[in-house]
Amino acid sequence: MVEIIEKIKAIEAEQRRRAGNDALARYNTGRKKHRKQLAFHRCRKRNRWVFGGNRSGKTECGAVEAVYLARGVHPYRKNRKNAFGWVVSLTAQVQRDVAQKKILHYLRPDWIEDVVMTSGRKDRPEAGVIDQIFIKNVFGGTSVIGFKSCDQGRERFQGSSLDFVWFDEEPPKEIYEECLMRVADRRGDVFGTMTPLKGLTFVYEEIYLNRRNNPEIWYEFMEWADNPYLSKKEIALLEATLDETTLQSRKLGRFCTREGLVYPEFDESVHVVEPFPVPAEWQDEISIDPGLHNPLSAHWYAVDYDGNVYVVAEHYCAGRDVDYHARELYRISEAIGWKRDSAGRLSALIDSAAGQRTLAASKSVSELFYERGILVNPRVNKELFGGIARVKSYLNPKNGLPNLYIFSCCTNMIREIKGYFWGSGESPEKRDDHAMDELRYYLMSKPSHTAPPTEKSAVARDKERRMRKLARRNHGR
Repeated sequence: MVEIIEKIKAIEAEQRRRAGNDALARYNTGRKKHRKQLAFHRCRKRNRWVFGGNRSGKTECGAVEAVYLARGVHPYRKNRKNAFGWVVSLTAQVQRDVAQKKILHYLRPDWIEDVVMTSGRKDRPEAGVIDQIFIKNVFGGTSVIGFKSCDQGRERFQGSSLDFVWFDEEPPKEIYEECLMRVADRRGDVFGTMTPLKGLTFVYEEIYLNRRNNPEIWYEFMEWADNPYLSKKEIALLEATLDETTLQSRKLGRFCTREGLVYPEFDESVHVVEPFPVPAEWQDEISIDPGLHNPLSAHWYAVDYDGNVYVVAEHYCAGRDVDYHARELYRISEAIGWKRDSAGRLSALIDSAAGQRTLAASKSVSELFYERGILVNPRVNKELFGGIARVKSYLNPKNGLPNLYIFSCCTNMIREIKGYFWGSGESPEKRDDHAMDELRYYLMSKPSHTAPPTEKSAVARDKERRMRKLARRNHGR
């Protein structure tokens, strides 16, 4: 009996020792919760990214995600018995010092079946460079986490079929594309954690600007304030050493150039809303920036009883003639129940340049639209700086709420506003700015709103409820 009691005590002591070394358990049950890390783990999409400042907690959630998948203990995804994934770092040295160190931190020693080293000793894997770790999967199989570095070249990323790839910092585009091929047949996941220090790279173009056009893309920004383990005193010390542009990347995880965003006030989580039926009395105007070879951008604008502006639909297309654009304007208007005049015609604001005739054309673009039943008004205020200031005033929260909301279906306007940068001079860069131009035209037209009805509609009441909810959420930040 004494011998049995001693064995039980020994087992309990070993369990306590293992629990004390179980960093994954502490991550799962920690007293302080990192809200954005949880959002990353809960997301079911297959292409996920965390853009985070240094020490924001981004690398922690990447390492934990890889261990979850390898162990078969992911709390929010379907687990696999014999998972095979890669951890991709920029160099072998960075792998050893960052991603590899984090993976080992979250792997209990008794979960590891074997370690294959690229260099160094397997009894001291943390001091060398690991090639692969063989991990006990809770379903009885064996999972493998392989380590790759971008300086090996694209050829070293070919051939394998994978369940997941974790990019620790931004990879070269060709390696990212190769890894997408590696997870395709198993319908695996790619996820990245990075501080965007390289400017407007392919990740900016294909991930940050493209989320609304690719249903499998998800991203989140993490900043110092999101990390519950980073003290305010430490944040203040870090802030004192960095200039404003560098802070955008290293503190907030934002993409930036030295010129900076025209509309840094834009916050996709606040200014982008899901579509809802727009009351007829809110419908105000269509605004058009015309283009033939370049895109024609048109958006439908509504104004509620409080003067808030909603961008509710878009037509954005290049290389088509006026006939096509006119048909699309009518088709979209019909689909959303947009107002017309007594003769069934649409009205719209349009760039004043559309009223000009050229030697190559006997009629102006305005005249061509007019002939097709669209009453365009070219008398718009095109003042650049005044227009930008007006847009900023609508984006800036007042009493916790902004005055401009964009429906999530307006993907091209969202993409443009996120990528609208100042040039080297005093004007924004002349690229991808067609929606930005007609947004200015509309807001400079001094949008008007009608008085609310005596008894508010269900839509109006629902809108007020959503606005109050948003105000409470912002107040609690």
